Amino acid sequence: MEGSTVRTNTCSVLCALLLGLSWGGAQADGWRFLPEAPRDHDYYDNGRPDAGKVALGKQLFFDKILSGNLNISCATCHHALTDTGDGLSLPIGEGGRGLGVTRDTGAGASAVHERVPRNAPPVFNLGAREFVTLFHDGRLAADESEPGGFRSPAGSLLPTGLDNVLAAQAMFPVTSATEMAGQAGENPIADAAVVGDLTSVWEQLAERLRGIDGYVSQFVAVFDDVRAAGDITYVHAANAIAAFEAANWRADNSPFDRYLRGDRRALSQNARRGMLVFYSPQRGNCASCHSGKFQTNHQFAAIAAPQIGPGKGDGADGHEDFGRERVTGRADDRFRFRVPSLRNVVLTAPYGHSGAFNSLEAMVRHHLRPMQSLHNYDSGQVVLPGRPDLDDHDFVVMNDSSRRHRIAAASEISPVSLSEREIDDLIEFLHALTDPGSIDLRSDVPPYLPSGNALAD
Repeated sequence: MEGSTVRTNTCSVLCALLLGLSWGGAQADGWRFLPEAPRDHDYYDNGRPDAGKVALGKQLFFDKILSGNLNISCATCHHALTDTGDGLSLPIGEGGRGLGVTRDTGAGASAVHERVPRNAPPVFNLGAREFVTLFHDGRLAADESEPGGFRSPAGSLLPTGLDNVLAAQAMFPVTSATEMAGQAGENPIADAAVVGDLTSVWEQLAERLRGIDGYVSQFVAVFDDVRAAGDITYVHAANAIAAFEAANWRADNSPFDRYLRGDRRALSQNARRGMLVFYSPQRGNCASCHSGKFQTNHQFAAIAAPQIGPGKGDGADGHEDFGRERVTGRADDRFRFRVPSLRNVVLTAPYGHSGAFNSLEAMVRHHLRPMQSLHNYDSGQVVLPGRPDLDDHDFVVMNDSSRRHRIAAASEISPVSLSEREIDDLIEFLHALTDPGSIDLRSDVPPYLPSGNALAD
């Protein structure tokens, strides 16, 4: 765990913060514990991806043409109307019906087979260059030693030509039976996905796009190496999707950003006090993990987070999720998950790798008393559409005291004592990490799709 850079003279730090100094003022006084605000150069393409690529990516992101059974899109679990998530503890993937918290588990033979095992993470700011590791367990990471430039579950099958790690991430949901591909026997894409023939999955999706004139013309206009339909690959589609996500879901104009850029009035007095709690190692010590421009150190941490849902196949019966250990094979990585960015955090409930906490206050209080929170977890916080056979799996781990104790034993965070006033101030500071431009994202939904598919869910 990386610590704060504050080491001495806490009294002067308190005074600087409570007086409302901007980043520039604090820096001039020698206090360098606050990050700089993000700038254009911190983002791919200097924060301005090609407009044509962004427009194409927007359409692809919302189009069910990229799913095996033509019944789900990327946006289903990361929708503009649900703050780039889905509002559920665990996503309801391929086979479900509806959007956000109204989504159900489907019906008949086409209904979902299981819940997606991990919470759908928000997509804000993932176009920033410092985000080089993605997924809750970090199984996708930029790695120049790999032929395609990325270390991923696809190994050598991952094609070259991907613009960045965000584009590489877009290659994978379409290969998951639970998320987008469908079950074996339902369609050829699902059949390929089930046997691990990822190359075939990506080729079949590209072939679909080659048959839609409205898409072909855009690919030709956007990509220099696409001169005709036959040149389109799924890598092109992934690069376009990443450009859309990077451009439209950049969020770096929060009150905190404006404060860091010199606007001393951008933060309320309560938020400034909460900032002190957040950054002081003697108080909240939040920045020991949530550091840097986007309030994440991009590392992995075990925080005694409750585990709900079907699990990832770990443990004696498969209902556990060992987190980072699944990637590294190291026992000391068990129950570690990627430290999330806190930008727009008030918009992105539920929280935790399994979406166990339905309010920001509950998530904050868990950090203060992790063991107590774990062992006294209120399952009423879970936001999931019910179905008896799925419900039977949701709390297998949490109902087993021995498993809870193993999660608790792995925790790396210690209890923190804060007053109720300090907790309120801390939460107000977390509200100040919200970019007003992210509150209404209706314009991020395309008006039509070249495929003719419906935009709903």
